[in-house]
Amino acid sequence: MSPDLRFHPFIFEETIDSEIVIACFDSLSQTLTKPTLVVIDGAPVHKSDQFQARLEEWEAGGLSVYLLSAYSPELNLIEILWRMIKYHWLPLEAYKSFKDLMRSLIHVLKGIGSKYQIDFAH
Repeated sequence: MSPDLRFHPFIFEETIDSEIVIACFDSLSQTLTKPTLVVIDGAPVHKSDQFQARLEEWEAGGLSVYLLSAYSPELNLIEILWRMIKYHWLPLEAYKSFKDLMRSLIHVLKGIGSKYQIDFAH
């Protein structure tokens, strides 16, 4: 997600591991039209040997990855986005069942940048 809310979401119902994250970064890297910086947190999948081994390849293709320092979620735009989704945009009915949650979450994710906005300037 960029500060202007250009958004490239991925949705999975299984445990996320390095292989899945690498596939997401590979997919994202193929959509780039200009050099792009992705800011990541210190999740174990981001620090895995498999993930780290791909950094040079992505950088050569215009996708740079920056690892935030520990304990700095306020600098991670995706953390701000998740807070907005969980506490402001998902209706209470979304929590009735997993199916309702998925349906509501997909609806919100599709509306980011149009129906759902975050003003990062304030």
